[in-house]
Amino acid sequence: MIIDLTGKTAIVTGSTAGIGFAIADGLAKAGARVVVTGRTQAAVDKAVAAIKAGTTAGSVEGIAADLASLEGAAALVRAVPQADILVNNLGIYGAKPLFDLEDDDWLKLFDVNVVSAARLSRHYAPGMKDRGWGRLIFISSESAQNIPVEMVHYGVSKAAMQALSRGYAKALAGTGVTSNAVLPGPTRTDNVGQFLADFARERGIPAEDAEARFLTENRPSTLIRRFATAEEVANLCVYVASPLSSATTGAALRVEGGIVEGIG
Repeated sequence: MIIDLTGKTAIVTGSTAGIGFAIADGLAKAGARVVVTGRTQAAVDKAVAAIKAGTTAGSVEGIAADLASLEGAAALVRAVPQADILVNNLGIYGAKPLFDLEDDDWLKLFDVNVVSAARLSRHYAPGMKDRGWGRLIFISSESAQNIPVEMVHYGVSKAAMQALSRGYAKALAGTGVTSNAVLPGPTRTDNVGQFLADFARERGIPAEDAEARFLTENRPSTLIRRFATAEEVANLCVYVASPLSSATTGAALRVEGGIVEGIG
């Protein structure tokens, strides 16, 4: 398949590193005008330079703003009033026992993971509808369907993102605009690399054994028996962002290595 996004503007939230960066990079390589976002100018500049160094197909620019805030979202909207593709990737996570979760823990997860996505979609979706083409992509998680006991609030927030995606798909039915959730599983990123290093140290095992041990203890149903790469997740997102995915909407698309038990 040849994916050509020439002439399309794509915003990827939380895209200075990890999965978000890989998605932004993939969209730029497909020819899109890509807007990278992050909280600090230094991180945004570094990501923009890295993407530019890897492709001449599309263009890339950056906006430094805290998109979990009203002010940050407003700054992005002022700079980029319209978009054809919105990838709601911004998200945070953290382990904490369920009975220790306070109201602030829940509110913070939902503000960043859910409300930010709802706010930006509310702005950009009407323009997509008016133009008769657009793509909303919500980066959820296998944790939405396989709630992790060590971070229930994260799983619940990702389930809410999946529901939000389905709601937008229904609201945009027949308009040429699609809305889908993408569900990654454990994925190799810089943050996860540090997590695995700490995991290995806590168990007194070699660092190279940490990934396999983590999967055995926490995701034993994995079928690929490894973490995915950020590029593998991005590949699905680039397809979903393209005209080739025009009959796919309202879906929860899994790229989690078969962890979720079920064939639906």
